[in-house]
Amino acid sequence: MVEQKKNSNIKLLFKSGIVLLLILSWGWGIIALFLNAPGPDWLKSLLTIFFATLLPGAFIVSRSFLKGFFFCLAAFIALLIWWNTLQPTNNKEWAPDVAQISHSEILGDKLIMHNVRDFRYIDEITFQERWQKREYDLNKLQGLDLFLSYWASDSIAHIILSWDFGGNDHLAISIETRKDKTQAYSAVKGFFKQFELSYVAAEERDIIQLRTNYRKERVYLYRLNTPKEKARALLEDYLTEMNRLVDEAEFYNALTRNCATTIHLHVKAIHPDEPIPVDWRLILSGHLDEMLYENGSLKGNALPFAELRKRSRVDQRMQKYDGDNYSNMLRENTQQLGLID
Repeated sequence: MVEQKKNSNIKLLFKSGIVLLLILSWGWGIIALFLNAPGPDWLKSLLTIFFATLLPGAFIVSRSFLKGFFFCLAAFIALLIWWNTLQPTNNKEWAPDVAQISHSEILGDKLIMHNVRDFRYIDEITFQERWQKREYDLNKLQGLDLFLSYWASDSIAHIILSWDFGGNDHLAISIETRKDKTQAYSAVKGFFKQFELSYVAAEERDIIQLRTNYRKERVYLYRLNTPKEKARALLEDYLTEMNRLVDEAEFYNALTRNCATTIHLHVKAIHPDEPIPVDWRLILSGHLDEMLYENGSLKGNALPFAELRKRSRVDQRMQKYDGDNYSNMLRENTQQLGLID
């Protein structure tokens, strides 16, 4: 009797796990169809409603858990086959801020960057568009900086890396969604092949000032304890991927190919023989600076983390500045405090 009850509990637990998995797959499929199904809106709605009725309908009609499960499994496999037919493209009417694809060529120690964004803003949505060709001397690479920009909550931040070539010469690269002219960013849609992946090479006066002065985001600047040769290797790995995206578009994914997890992939690429631990703060990117502080990757680790973070905030100070020599002014306080060489 005890053994029968034990077996019954195991079967119930197993069935509950299967049902939970089916419900999660069912919910994912509903959203995937609603956002990506082909045809006009009425057809998308019809396909979504049809799929939404499959899960309860399969069990009601079959009156058998096993038959219902296999019917739902077959439907979900069919959905995955369709899902894998969706392909990214570079041929859309793109939003102006991601209209061009940044790419590069390296001639010896000279880096030539094409389509470096250098917009001048009147407000967040009004700007003068400028895409430039810039040259950088890789021998002058001095270090690598990290920006965290908080646009939603304390747990979510956008990550931008910026390579320091000395003086006012910095190359910032932001990994983000490539939206068309009809789209606005959506965290949910970022999981469902709604956006292509974009690496935006930009002047800091564009990409950082947009966030500090016009979006009023909280922005922090840290110098990374990255040797110059590693900073160059990371940049070159970035550039290889950017050049690939010119001909081979890729979907953005809010979990696996966002601004933090993609950087993690690049870091792994330049450390092929070193294990790079996966950390929950790669997903909750607003805590990434804390993770880097703990593993000794930030300059200024002699300070308590709270103090380092306080000194690294730049948005309030930079909202009062709109002149030339932007990158040097951005780093004025951190240079004085010895946080950046």
